[in-house]
Amino acid sequence: MSSQQRSEKLKKMRAVVVLSGGMDSTTLLYDVKNQGYEVFAISFLYGQKHSKELEFAKKTCSLLSVPHKIVDISFFAELAPSALTMPDWNVPEGYYTDSTMKQTVVPNRNMVLLSISAAYAISLGAKKLFYGAHAGDHPIYPDCRKEFVEAMKKALYLADYIGLELEAPYVDMKKEDILKRGLELGVDYSLTWSCYKGGQKACGRCGTCTERIEAFKKAGVKDPIEYEIEIDW
Repeated sequence: MSSQQRSEKLKKMRAVVVLSGGMDSTTLLYDVKNQGYEVFAISFLYGQKHSKELEFAKKTCSLLSVPHKIVDISFFAELAPSALTMPDWNVPEGYYTDSTMKQTVVPNRNMVLLSISAAYAISLGAKKLFYGAHAGDHPIYPDCRKEFVEAMKKALYLADYIGLELEAPYVDMKKEDILKRGLELGVDYSLTWSCYKGGQKACGRCGTCTERIEAFKKAGVKDPIEYEIEIDW
């Protein structure tokens, strides 16, 4: 099968991408669209302290002409408290390897989000569901581990008669490698938000900020978003 024939075949296949508005899922959205799928994006209000990521997710979907559904499950914050959802919990600063970063774990979040996303994908007749777990998440987030992905693949495939396939193509990739892939695809990273804090500028000190900054430095590229701290690019 030629590359053109494959592209034409994929154009007839629908895929859903779980989109947070951060670097990884935005890169994945571009990636899946570039492969020729008819892409649909789904995002969630799960009770997080701010919705800046979702605002950027909207802009990216508008830019790429991708249908975008935002699902409000704000009640989830009451069931699964975290530093990302509880107003009186401070967001810890440091690296993902720091023990304090476990406060940012939202219990069982990805299983819930993937289950809802799977229902949406099945309703669309989509054959693929993509999400952007990556290697840097593994030390801190149990629902981003490869073992979790493999277990969910089996469960979601059996969840309906269409045999939905879960894909996490970045699960073994480092942040800087995902960034390099995104730069190849022409991702507009000014339309992404990673910071756990919802300030006017990214804090530059929380776990996701430090990981993002390091990725851009390793790639030899200046991050297009603004930070509260001075950074030597």
